[in-house]
Order: sequence, then C-alpha cells, then structure tokens
Amino acid sequence: MIPFEADKEKNLLPRDGVVRYFGPIMSRDQANGFFDVLLSSIEWRNDVAIIYGKRFVTARKVAWYADSAYAYTYSGTTKQALPWTNELLALKEMSEHHTGASFNSCLLNLYHNGNEGMAWHSDDEKALDRESPIASLSFGAERKFSFKHKATKETLSLVLEHGSLLLMQRPTQTFWHHRLPPTKKVNTPRINLTFRTMLKTS
Repeated sequence: MIPFEADKEKNLLPRDGVVRYFGPIMSRDQANGFFDVLLSSIEWRNDVAIIYGKRFVTARKVAWYADSAYAYTYSGTTKQALPWTNELLALKEMSEHHTGASFNSCLLNLYHNGNEGMAWHSDDEKALDRESPIASLSFGAERKFSFKHKATKETLSLVLEHGSLLLMQRPTQTFWHHRLPPTKKVNTPRINLTFRTMLKTS
C-alpha cells in the first residue's frame, strides 16, 4: 500500500482521474460527537442487492438523504431519499466549504466491523451528475480504501482517518473502480458519508 499524506492540492491518481485527500477536517472531539449522533439518529437499514436475479441482504447498513425525495437505483434496488437531519446539513456545508463544490444528496454506509466492506465498483449511475465530484467523509474505525484502473488494473490504496475528507472528481468514476476491502484487523464500526449531486429529473 502506498502511504499518502493529506494534501488537498495533490492528485493521488497517476492518470485518468482526480482524487484529493484532505485528511481530518475537524477536531477528534468533533468527529467523535458526529460519529455518536450519526450512529444513533440515522435511519439505518440493511442494504439489499439483486445479483443475477437473486436477492441478497447485506450486514452493512445504509441510509439515503437529500434535498428532495430523489429515487436512487443501484444494485437492482431503488431507495427514496429522506429529508436532511441537522447534523447531515452541517456536515454537507463543511464538505462544501472545503471542496468548493455543492451537493444535494448523501448516501451513508455503516460498517459494523472489518468483516464488512464494499466490492469493486464505480459511482456512475445515470441519476448522478457526472460533472459533479463526490465527497467522502469518514468516521470511526480507520480503514484502507483502494482504487483500481479499469483498463490497466493498476491499484493504489490509502487509509481514511477518523473525521477525514476525500474528494473524487471527474473523470475518476469513468476510468477507476474503488472499494473498501474487508479486514480482520478492525473490530469497531465505521460510518462513511458520500455527498453527491443527483440530476433534478431523478
């Protein structure tokens, strides 16, 4: 794994995309507070995926919030967005301040321990504005986050810290997959927020 230091001006990808890592954007006490509130107040649900016609329910839990009741379809299932909570709005504004971008929605993931992860994928659904970046905020357990080029299969990874911000800009989703690999070294939960921009017609 390549060790990356936080540097919002540096592009972590060698080609065909732009990924910037800001590191922690809040104090540890702030991050702890947000983690506790998100864990207890978000309407978490087990995620569902339809793969080759079979229905799978994940141990990982998810939630979907937005400006409007946007419908978001991925892995063969559709979610209707819930209205923002005060904490999510505060985190959205914080992310917008640091990145200079604006977002209208957020997909949240709750990983209870290192056994739960995310397979290789790209956030390239038709309902997403592909010109807009995706901002990823992490809370709780520090986990490795990996990228793989779709053509060359080149990979690189970094560790996402508690209270940290990662920004994926275009055309990263076109040329790269990303994943959260499972690990036996982590036995505490992690919460991830990915702020996105949905097309108004979704």
